Amino acid sequence: MRTPTILNPFVVGRYVSDHYFCDREQETAFLTKQMENSRNVALIAPRRMGKTGLIQHCFNQAHFKDNFYTFFVDIYATTSLTEFVYLLGKAIYEELKPQKTSWTESFFQIIRSLRMGFKLDPLTGEPSFDIGLGDIQKPETTLDEIFSYLENANKPCVVAIDEFQQIASYEEKNVEASLRTRIQQCKQTQFIFSGSKRHLMNNMFNSSSKPFYQSAICMNLEAIPMETYLAFAVRLFEERGKQIDPNLIKHVYLRFDGCTWFVQMVMNELFALTTPDEPCGMGLLDVALKNVIQSQEGSYKDLLSRLAPRQKMVLQAIAKEKKAQGVTSSAFIKKYNLPSASSVQSALKALLKNDWVTQEENTYQVYDSFFAEWLREEY
Repeated sequence: MRTPTILNPFVVGRYVSDHYFCDREQETAFLTKQMENSRNVALIAPRRMGKTGLIQHCFNQAHFKDNFYTFFVDIYATTSLTEFVYLLGKAIYEELKPQKTSWTESFFQIIRSLRMGFKLDPLTGEPSFDIGLGDIQKPETTLDEIFSYLENANKPCVVAIDEFQQIASYEEKNVEASLRTRIQQCKQTQFIFSGSKRHLMNNMFNSSSKPFYQSAICMNLEAIPMETYLAFAVRLFEERGKQIDPNLIKHVYLRFDGCTWFVQMVMNELFALTTPDEPCGMGLLDVALKNVIQSQEGSYKDLLSRLAPRQKMVLQAIAKEKKAQGVTSSAFIKKYNLPSASSVQSALKALLKNDWVTQEENTYQVYDSFFAEWLREEY
């Protein structure tokens, strides 16, 4: 297959091809091995570390395409089983629609509760998935039909569910137990449960009181090694007739702790600023960061305006600290002129719930590294 031509090789927010994907060879081999041996996987890493890219990279490999049907569904914004079922059904249908096999054409025959969503385009005659959330009256019935459909496929299926920890907060009761029972009965469908909230995911899969206890192989995704990313970035510059100072790449990597999305975003802007006549050096970094952050400034101001005053104070303090510890200690409170420890704790709870802040053991930091940079600059 021909490698797509991309004007800026530092691709952000989507998967294009192996050529623009950095490393993850061991992770790809590990994930592939688990699927080949009918083992479900819980893939755990902070958001924007590259979980989705890794899954799509695996799905793009010829071996995967030949041996599995693959589906990806992101449930980050869902709050109910109904929404989950809707997105899962739509993801499966949209993935299969172009393939035109007898199995794909039986979608609405097996998933009868979604048959009202079967429409034919009056111009092309192509079927479409035209259904709203309100059309799913009995989500558990539709879910049973979806699982039955997957199990009747002519080759094994792999379903990747992103931000899987969301099901723990659904409005319906016992969703975890209900879903676990259905998954346990699958004989030729494997699952990748991808999640960014480490403590929730670990609790779901490693706590003996939880339905998904020991139901999947836990796989933690760490940052790509700096030297590996360095070689990748230099290659992409040189392929386009440009040069970059390796020390600049290292500086960007360390500044954002190797978090894939943030590093790629800065490198994307640095590449855009570089001409073939002049190497990309440290002098361009401030300009690149300013450009990237300014493009988001409007949304940052809007986000900040929606926070309660004490939440805003705590968020700004954590941003200034970069990696904050002892946030309820008298020393931290005094340093940033914060209210009482109980007020800080209350504000922190809200910030964590809404993903403004992440927590790793006793260390807190602003989730969006560019937002944190903007906060440090503005306040």
